[in-house]
Amino acid sequence: MVSVENLKVEFGAVPLFQDVSYVINDKDRIALVGKNGAGKSTMLKIIAGLQQPTEGTVAVSGDSTIGYLPQVMVLSDEHTVREEAGQAFSHISRMQEALDRMNKELVDRTDYESESYLELVEKFSRESERFQMMGGMNYQAELERTLTGLGFGREDFDRPTREFSGGWRMRIELAKLLLRRPDVLLLDEPTNHLDIESIQWLENFLATKANAVVLVSHDRAFINNVTNRTLEISCGRVYDYKVKYDDYVRLRAERREQQLRAYENQQKEIADIKDFIERFRYKPTKAVQVQSRIKQLEKIVPIEVDEVDNSSLRLKFPSAVRSGDYPLICSGLSKAYGEHVVFHDVDFTIKRGEKVAFVGKNGEGKSTLVKCIMGEIPFEGGLKLGHNVQIGYFAQNQAQMLDGELTVFDTIDRVAKGDVRLKIRDILGAFMFGGEASDKKVKVLSGGERSRLAMIKLLLEPVNFLILDEPTNHLDMRSKDVLKEAIRDFDGTVVVVSHDREFLDGLVSKVYEFGGGVVREHLGGIYDFLQRKNIDSLNELQRPVPTASSVTVTVSEDKASGGSRQTYEQQKERQKKIRRLEKTVEGYEARIGELEAELKTLEDRMSTPEGAGDALLYENHGRLKGKLDEVVAEWETALLELEESQS
Repeated sequence: MVSVENLKVEFGAVPLFQDVSYVINDKDRIALVGKNGAGKSTMLKIIAGLQQPTEGTVAVSGDSTIGYLPQVMVLSDEHTVREEAGQAFSHISRMQEALDRMNKELVDRTDYESESYLELVEKFSRESERFQMMGGMNYQAELERTLTGLGFGREDFDRPTREFSGGWRMRIELAKLLLRRPDVLLLDEPTNHLDIESIQWLENFLATKANAVVLVSHDRAFINNVTNRTLEISCGRVYDYKVKYDDYVRLRAERREQQLRAYENQQKEIADIKDFIERFRYKPTKAVQVQSRIKQLEKIVPIEVDEVDNSSLRLKFPSAVRSGDYPLICSGLSKAYGEHVVFHDVDFTIKRGEKVAFVGKNGEGKSTLVKCIMGEIPFEGGLKLGHNVQIGYFAQNQAQMLDGELTVFDTIDRVAKGDVRLKIRDILGAFMFGGEASDKKVKVLSGGERSRLAMIKLLLEPVNFLILDEPTNHLDMRSKDVLKEAIRDFDGTVVVVSHDREFLDGLVSKVYEFGGGVVREHLGGIYDFLQRKNIDSLNELQRPVPTASSVTVTVSEDKASGGSRQTYEQQKERQKKIRRLEKTVEGYEARIGELEAELKTLEDRMSTPEGAGDALLYENHGRLKGKLDEVVAEWETALLELEESQS
């Protein structure tokens, strides 16, 4: 579908990457990985045709279409959510208008036997069938399903887009892109503004309905669940692994070990040759051998070892005074904007040393509660900070608040105090801002580089209570791992607002779920919370709606409500049900494959001159397409039931 040949990109005289060639095939799910600044976003822009390479070509086959979601874009303020998302179907709207005009003309005319009237009837029939084949009769339902999957409520559909935050408006752009169904989807950090439920919906969409996908993401779980191939940009080259991310990490480590061994052997060979040359350079009897060694040395091609960031990004939060036993106590805390209640009657206590996560859909109050803690907005009820609490706060927009005209060094120099000022270069080097990078202006830094710089600012002052609002947005995999390790070793109290399951896993011991105006406490890690949430949804109709008086849910209560251990007969019945559902899913998948093959055969015939005017072909295609949509919907239902049974 897309062929990249001998690609080279230079900024100034320095090549970002060169001699890059690969092919994007139908049904490829590609993760594009590499450290920040390696050129991932640049690669996507080149494939999308928005940036020209220094050398090389990108060829898109036939009439294949490409859709691109950048990290940052200019968004419209002139439409409602439904109207903005509906622009994905502008071609269908134009067809509808044309059909309406033809229909009116057919009604108004009376020359029923004329040749032009019969031609109009034939054209109307042909275009009507084409309109149905393209989903003209049900695109509104698909639009609503997509918006709902990305977290919008039905009450949001007719609200103006200007009423939504930047994160929600990015979701609208993502919805438009998915609804267009391009042959190749290019997604640059698509999960940055999504909550956990929306990420899971997007995973399912990309796995079942997308064609080819190339994505850049810092969410390791998302990448593993979606992709089946990994392209790594490293040392100015692209390495192609036909495996998902976790397998790529293992294979890359093996490859680097082989490179290191080859590199060490080559260095030993070079050292031996140089030693021989130096020992016998001035002995006439060895002149021939010396010249031979010199030529041999000149012919050696240096072995490159894949870059591993030996700049060692090691975060170490400085020690601070000990806080009181209870750094944060909320009692009857409420926040409302007019009649809109964000949350009410919130009661919980965070103990010293606890690491907790705030999770929930966007707009449910996670960042709002953080702002209450920071004293940035007024609230009702009680919120008390403990004795000696010193807060270090990393906000979602922290990176954007940096002064773009300052250099990296000056940014840190202005906040550093005392002896730390003597170590600024060392600190910057540890965060991959070594050498000339420290003299870059902030305005030319990538999103990930800005986030690292903002994190350095946070680390320069001792704190005992960390509040991190989406700290991993734009951080690469390695940076996230090191940040996670530093937070794990931090001896103070931590609140993390995040949708990144992989980052939260093994880091937090308690989860606060925001939703429906209440905050529920769940003991255990993030995957314990997700598992309980999936189980809860099976009995949703039978369980009472949580009230403010039942804000706290503990593990012991969970177990008490779950009943006793399953009996042998119950386990046996459950396994039988799972096997039955697995067969059902396999049957649907086989049927989907058959229908797709039939559709492909029809589409091949329709693309010929003879088939283009065959109305029967279009009718059969529309019927098969409708049947395929029905089977896919049934498959999704069966798959969901299987996943719930397995959990």
